[in-house]
This record gives sequence, C-alpha cells and structure tokens, in this order.
Amino acid sequence: MTSPPTQRTNPLHLLAAFASGGILTLAIFVNGEAGRFGGAMFSSWLAHGVGTIVAILFLAVVWRGQRAASAEATARIGKAPLWAYIGGLLGAATVMLTSTSVNSPLALAGTLALGLAGQVVLSLAADFWGLLGLPKRRLDLRDAGAVILIAAGSLLIILFGLGAA
Repeated sequence: MTSPPTQRTNPLHLLAAFASGGILTLAIFVNGEAGRFGGAMFSSWLAHGVGTIVAILFLAVVWRGQRAASAEATARIGKAPLWAYIGGLLGAATVMLTSTSVNSPLALAGTLALGLAGQVVLSLAADFWGLLGLPKRRLDLRDAGAVILIAAGSLLIILFGLGAA
C-alpha cells in the first residue's frame, strides 16, 4: 500500500468542512421534525422532493453553459460507474433512519455522534482497501486515535445525555 504525499491543510477546506457539518446538523434536525409529525417515509419524500426541485432549477441555470463541457468530459472519461447511482437509495435510507433515531432517546446529539462514528469507520475502510476507486492508504496511529476519541465522545453523549431530557 502506498501513502499519498502529505499536503498542507487549506483553511478554506477546514471552513467548508465545518460549515457542511453545521448544515448537516440542521438538515437532520429538520428531517427529524418532519419524521416526528409525518413519519420516516414522509420525511424522506419531503427531503428528496425538495432536493429534486432545487437540483432541477440549478441544472436549468447551469446546463446551458456547461453542455459542451459535459459532452466532452463524458467522451473523455466515460459514464459514471453503476455504484455511483446507489447514492440516492442510501440517501433515502439515511433520511428515514436519522429521522427515526432523532425522535428516539438518542436525540439529535446521539444520532449525529453515531453517524460521525459510522462515517469515520467507513472512510477508513475505504482508504485501507481502496474502495470506491480511492487509492489504498496505510492506516496509522492518528487514524486509530481519531476512532478512539470519536467512539469515546459518542459514548459520553449517549450514556450521559439520556438523562438530560
């Protein structure tokens, strides 16, 4: 396995990651509220219906100027692999599961903590085995430390956060 060359962290990337985490928290909260009033399936349909409308509007604006570039990229690179289309199914399942778990004793913080732990474990597996077309990467002590800290934080939130409500 090879390790990619070390790159300096760009502060803009850190800000973008932090902002996306905040937006994800807000989205999970909204999905949880929709799930509380209408059920998990309604929450998923609502989230994906709004996303579809926004995507269609966005593509209508962007597509005109990008049509030639898109055709050239498809000719040069080819079509997306079949596994790339599973994101919609996984997204629907994620919305239903999070809207259900947010309305359980786990609440928003516990749902986010376990979601983060699952994302880290899957991303480390993808790095180690080169899943989804990623280059294989040797895991090191920083990766183990991150998993241990996230798992410990998740346990603290779940075990000691239940009595607060």
